[in-house]
Amino acid sequence: MTPASPVPASPVPASPAPGPSAPAPATVIETRGLTKRYGGGQLAVDHLDLTVPAGSVFGFLGPNGSGKTTTIRMLMGLIEPTAGSATLLGHRMPRAARTVLPRVGALIEGPALYGHLSGRDNLVRYDSADPTADPRTRAARVTGALERVGLTAAAGKKAKAYSLGMKQRLGLASALLRPRALLVLDEPTNGLDPQGMREIRTLVRELAADGTTVFLSSHLLDEIEQVCSHVAVMNQGKLITQGTVAELAAGTRGRLAVTTPDPGEAARVLKEHGVTDVTVAGDRVTGELPAGQDEPADPADLNAALVGAGVRVRAFGQERASLEDAFVALTGEGFDVAG
Repeated sequence: MTPASPVPASPVPASPAPGPSAPAPATVIETRGLTKRYGGGQLAVDHLDLTVPAGSVFGFLGPNGSGKTTTIRMLMGLIEPTAGSATLLGHRMPRAARTVLPRVGALIEGPALYGHLSGRDNLVRYDSADPTADPRTRAARVTGALERVGLTAAAGKKAKAYSLGMKQRLGLASALLRPRALLVLDEPTNGLDPQGMREIRTLVRELAADGTTVFLSSHLLDEIEQVCSHVAVMNQGKLITQGTVAELAAGTRGRLAVTTPDPGEAARVLKEHGVTDVTVAGDRVTGELPAGQDEPADPADLNAALVGAGVRVRAFGQERASLEDAFVALTGEGFDVAG
């Protein structure tokens, strides 16, 4: 967690700009050849071509060191790209930051808070720093943001006494003080309990239903799958794929699943017939169908082989491929939950 700091979690424009209600283009985020190379030659982001459609909840996935946070920093104008371009809401960044950022809410790498101030007073400070915000309606905006993230009861408590999850909520509230065309969230459920995670997912869906495009970076694959309509996968600074969540999962074969009172024998038979990564959990056996053959194994033949070997099959079929299955197929590795 970033220590309490007088610097807001996202930049605040120094002069008035068009309000957040201005129409957004069909593509809210677009990058072309976006590249960031640090000193010493380290290539963090390599020619990224990313397209985020308006109205989507866009999941940004990748293992630790894949370039996700560097990309977000370039999108928000916090760092300059080495090459390529990035546009937000139809405007080139970072030169259009004063025009764009009043319409963008952001929570990046944890909120920067004034520890000695209450949660409510933190939001008052954030809102006061926005020259486009009407001071006459400030109290109502702050109250509404606190209610939306479930912090009304803790509004008077000093931020330094907040738990990690409460700090995440307060940071999210700061991004929701004004209507936003785009909301950029970096690990928004970090530190939250399961109930808090569900509430944030519900909030993200509500924001999308209201017309806000949400760009969500997360290491929780099930979170992305539950809340996102679109996804992009990064690995070693490169974009591996992007598209709808349904398209990505549809391109990946689901695991074979067998329910039987004879799991040990079932596992043996499946392995003999080329099924890999066989896992036994109680009366359930799962595995990967053989790939890379001229004629892939027919599940019906596998079922017949099990029955022929005397295995009592109670259920047999292929599971729907999950986003995690697709991620592993694309990157050739498991997901790094520290990323």
